[in-house]
Amino acid sequence: MLKKILLGVGIVLALIIVGISGFLTKVYLSTESRRNTTYQVNPQSLTVIGDSVQIAYGNRLMTAKGCRDCHGEDLGGKVFIDDPKLAFLVGKNLTKGKGGLATDHNISDWVLALKHGIRKDGKPLLFMPSHEYTLLSEQDISALVAYAMSLPPVDREFPDQQIGLLGRVLTNIGKLDLFPAELIDHNRQLVKEVTAEVSVDFGKYLSSGCQGCHRANMKGGEPVAPGFPPVADISSTGKVANWTEDQFIQTLRTGKTPEGKILNPAEMPWNMTAAYTDTELKALFLYLQNI
Repeated sequence: MLKKILLGVGIVLALIIVGISGFLTKVYLSTESRRNTTYQVNPQSLTVIGDSVQIAYGNRLMTAKGCRDCHGEDLGGKVFIDDPKLAFLVGKNLTKGKGGLATDHNISDWVLALKHGIRKDGKPLLFMPSHEYTLLSEQDISALVAYAMSLPPVDREFPDQQIGLLGRVLTNIGKLDLFPAELIDHNRQLVKEVTAEVSVDFGKYLSSGCQGCHRANMKGGEPVAPGFPPVADISSTGKVANWTEDQFIQTLRTGKTPEGKILNPAEMPWNMTAAYTDTELKALFLYLQNI
């Protein structure tokens, strides 16, 4: 009798192991296939003047759009996720120094990365928030490119990026957007420019940078990654609705809420929004109050 029980348990365990192995094999093959997908796109042409005004604007946008959070203060690259279970991800060296961009990296290549989330060879960039940048205006993307192309070379090299088992599983079940190129309408053309004014429309335009965490409806939800807290509702149904415009601006400039909570910049990147102008913050507040 005992032998039969042990045999039954052994068979069940074997089936479980086979099932798990099959699932993990499927996950690996699926994520590798998506990682090696080649996108065929025709990059939209941009006019990059490269004068002092455009470069200065691009410099501010590099902070306001979070580029420095992943690519470093000097944009010479940095490691921003180093978790063997999740992934080893690097914000690439955006200069033309050693370990950086190729000497022939041009405006079209920048468009592929920013607007489409893909490399020059058509394969997707990992965790590059191009699904947010693709919603920017031609004016803003041109300014980002102008500043990036003006950067002095920085010599900084990194090991190859790696996707951990947990990262692959979360990607496979739709809990981690490791390949943002999949979320983009690659046929959409950039609008020329968006008027900077205190309006709901301008606030909605600016909110594209908030969608990655707070979702398109700004109502937040479950954590963006393991170990992170739930994402706050910043629409008219959330706590932010009880703040005044001045309190909203102060919070996004200092990281301290009216309730006295100190926001962790790794979870709520207020160091980005601190670079917003008064007009931008007022427009964003107006939009959130109107959702």
